[in-house]
Amino acid sequence: MIIAVNTRFLGVGQPDGYGNFLFQCLNQLTEKYPKHQFIYISDKPFHKNLVFAKNVTTVIAGPKTKNTLLTKYWFNYKIPALLRKHKADVFISMDGVCSLRTKLPQCLVIHDLSFLLHPPILKKTQVRFLKKFTPQFLAKAKTIAIISQFSKSVIVDQYKIAQDKIEVLYPGIDEIFKSITQTEKEIIREKYTEGKEYFFCIAGDNLINLLKAFSFFKKRQKSNMLMLIAGKTDEQFLKELKTFKFRDEVRLLENLSKEDMVKITAAAYAMVHPVFYDSLAMAPLRAMQCEVPVVTSNTGALPELCGDAALYFDPGDFKDIAEKMMLVFKDEDKVKALIKAGEIQSQRYQWDKTTGLLWQSILDAVNK
Repeated sequence: MIIAVNTRFLGVGQPDGYGNFLFQCLNQLTEKYPKHQFIYISDKPFHKNLVFAKNVTTVIAGPKTKNTLLTKYWFNYKIPALLRKHKADVFISMDGVCSLRTKLPQCLVIHDLSFLLHPPILKKTQVRFLKKFTPQFLAKAKTIAIISQFSKSVIVDQYKIAQDKIEVLYPGIDEIFKSITQTEKEIIREKYTEGKEYFFCIAGDNLINLLKAFSFFKKRQKSNMLMLIAGKTDEQFLKELKTFKFRDEVRLLENLSKEDMVKITAAAYAMVHPVFYDSLAMAPLRAMQCEVPVVTSNTGALPELCGDAALYFDPGDFKDIAEKMMLVFKDEDKVKALIKAGEIQSQRYQWDKTTGLLWQSILDAVNK
């Protein structure tokens, strides 16, 4: 079977983001099914560090989908031509957009419903595009794979899609994320925080509220605890940080390698995840696998994915965020319970399960 895959987002974004999910999922899939041929189609060159299996052919086809007009052109004209050229049997679109002009069966993977649930994350043009065309994408696709039961319920309720057309595709957690010894933790802290304990956060939305919560925490606890934020932050946050009383106790870390991300996660006092929207929950799940307690938002799929292995707060209430940070700081028994629950919860998320469910969705698309 020849399987064509839209890989526009492969290897891009934050180290815990969808690009990484996409790479891990496809990497496992191609290795698991070596007798099948995979055509990876992208509108831009692949990152030089990405290494693919022998049964993968890469195709770079412009123009780059820099706006919604180019996106429509790419999917409705470029993709059908490429599918014919490579004699594909099925098309997997991994970013919630599919081709409306091909008769080939399609498996649509959706990871982001923020255009319905929290539009400010996306540009207004993207929100309009997705609101207008998502009903057509869902109708066109033979099968749909989605990241959580919560998101599946949203799709079913919003668009009246049959439940048996949708497979829930929970993410896996990379094995590289694991606990480290106390000595290793001390080495990491000496390198990044002069030996001090720290909360750890992956950059995303709602960082201003995180600053306010950290300030509240510092004033109440009189602690030398630091805050480490990994990933790229926006200009508004950087501007706010300059006026922040505790700015010297906030460390920004960009362009971390995966190995450094593992060590910094595993050495953290706790992971704080204050986002308004997150479909993958990779940061908290990885922290759980590293035996680090998690404090996270009570929104969207996060309670489903994290279960009873996290403390939850309202991301719009900085005092609530601070209260949960203080609870995990003061209550040693609570920390032990969270770590134990996290070990159990993280075991649910294995790449073998993820790729097995995706493969079934592909076969169903072909055979329907």
